[in-house]
Amino acid sequence: MCQECGCSKPGPYKVGERLVGSHTHTLADGTVVTHAHEDGHTETHGQHGHAHAHQILNLNTGILNANDRAAEQNRCAFRALGLLALNVVSSPGAGKTTLLTKTLNELKGRRRAGVIVGDLATDNDAARLRTTGAPVVPIATGTLCHLEAGMVAEAMKQLDLRALDLLIIENVGNLVCPASFDLGEAVRVVLHSVTEGEDKPLKYPPMFHSADIVIVTKTDMTAAAGFDRELALKNIRQAAPHAKIFELSAKTGDGVKAWCDHLASLTAKA
Repeated sequence: MCQECGCSKPGPYKVGERLVGSHTHTLADGTVVTHAHEDGHTETHGQHGHAHAHQILNLNTGILNANDRAAEQNRCAFRALGLLALNVVSSPGAGKTTLLTKTLNELKGRRRAGVIVGDLATDNDAARLRTTGAPVVPIATGTLCHLEAGMVAEAMKQLDLRALDLLIIENVGNLVCPASFDLGEAVRVVLHSVTEGEDKPLKYPPMFHSADIVIVTKTDMTAAAGFDRELALKNIRQAAPHAKIFELSAKTGDGVKAWCDHLASLTAKA
């Protein structure tokens, strides 16, 4: 996970056009002190003319504990607003943005949706999603391979949440680190493309076990990919026995309506 690979080391990230920065240093007892600055600047320790907050994080648990607190704050805000929040995750190239574009178009008139979309760099996915007319806030995470609850909280400030009843959070393409980071969502949706093979759920059990919904995507490529549907469904049920499963092709539209009908039926208490 991120605690071991080091990708959770704080660094500057971009929410919309605003740079949010932070830096760290390690104390003698092994804890990490994080200084966050909304304008993305750094400073040296000693005499300086401005005040800032200090947060001390234990290397093993501090990052996730802080994230969990921020996630609970997000969750409370979503509930208070009657806003259904989805965290959509997958490996890179599984088709999240294409499916979400179809979903937003299908839900017009049924749901007032907004999107927060995370990627390491560029706002290409955000630009594609904006073609639906939905409000979209991009987060460029820089070195981070996942979204964190604090990033989502910053992005929420750029949306009129009272004008929405559905918030879709498109996470960074990664099946490892996002599994550990609660964003405050009510529903976690994991995509599994037929082009990835049948054993992805068994290779990444924490992510699939955390899923409320698993969507098998790109079903139009089943034959070309030599995809064993029954084996894949068996593996999904083994890794995520509680998850609801949808099979669809965003390209042809097969199965998209069933997914969207289910999504439209969910409430903020889902």
